Amino acid sequence: MPTYEIAVIAGDGIGQEVIPAGMDVMDAAADIVGNCELNWQRFDWGCEYYLRTGQMMPDTALGTLAQFDAIYLGAVGFPGVPDHVSLWGLLLPIRQHFDQYVNLRPVRLLPGIPGPLRRSAEDINFVCVRENTEGEYSGAGGRAHRGQPEEVAVQTAIFTRKGTERIIRYAFDLARREGRGKVASATKSNAINHSMVFWDEVFDQVAGEYPEIAAEKYHVDALAARFITHPQTLEVVVGSNLFGDILTDLGGALQGSLGIPASANLRPDGRYPSMFEPVHGTAPDIAGRGIANPIGSIWAGAMMLEHLGQAEAARLIMQALETTTGERQVLTPDLGGSGTTEEFTTAVIRKMRSL
Repeated sequence: MPTYEIAVIAGDGIGQEVIPAGMDVMDAAADIVGNCELNWQRFDWGCEYYLRTGQMMPDTALGTLAQFDAIYLGAVGFPGVPDHVSLWGLLLPIRQHFDQYVNLRPVRLLPGIPGPLRRSAEDINFVCVRENTEGEYSGAGGRAHRGQPEEVAVQTAIFTRKGTERIIRYAFDLARREGRGKVASATKSNAINHSMVFWDEVFDQVAGEYPEIAAEKYHVDALAARFITHPQTLEVVVGSNLFGDILTDLGGALQGSLGIPASANLRPDGRYPSMFEPVHGTAPDIAGRGIANPIGSIWAGAMMLEHLGQAEAARLIMQALETTTGERQVLTPDLGGSGTTEEFTTAVIRKMRSL
């Protein structure tokens, strides 16, 4: 029976509450199914660590993380630490160093959760594939003449053929693997006449290798509107780092609460660890009150187990999660209930044991 070494960075705010909840659910699933063991190692990196040391994580952090099978990450960021410091000090270095070039975000309305649209759960069920290491978030650029009238800031988006092709190919492979019939590309080639025209050309080339899958291109603003007006027409959506970031958060809003969406930062070949996280923020306004929604962290845990080859345990978690939300007996306040983080987590574990 395999034992997986998992690095845990709970981070800040409600990350300290929802990540332990997800760990409890995964431990229970592993125990019930009996196919694996999970060995957790916790690291206290994040904004509190930054305020003590001047770094979001130590210089040796990436070398340490490289030894693990996966990384389980909570929310990072807190008042008193600028957002660009917390992001570039921890999350983005991990994604880029380990070349976790796929950001995978399921957009699905869970049973019993009323979304903001008058749509059924069948209408909101697609997957977003976001390029995760280059594009607009490559970090290339700089500023000159700071504080002067002639100050200038340059932010350069980097699009390589390798990076663009592999993320688009991943989207088509995902569609083929899951029996989805369409891949929609987010572009803006009418106005961004170099990188997005290049993106469109690569998309067309890759699409030609998948004749059984419909390939559709939308300007990103039109695609954002389609998320609202026609979500039932979407199956797999692929986009650049910036476009994918914005669209996936819009997709998360369709799920009924920012506490629900989960994501995977994947290095598909397994050479380096992949990272799994809920996508909500640290929510300082409710941190420490025990009412944070753990669905995103539990869902991210299921994605991690699936990535590690433990599909049965992942299915058990999702089945229990969907049954629990569908019954609506225990829900956290963001979903209209009065349950606590611990009560919801206990309900999911109890449901796993009964299934």
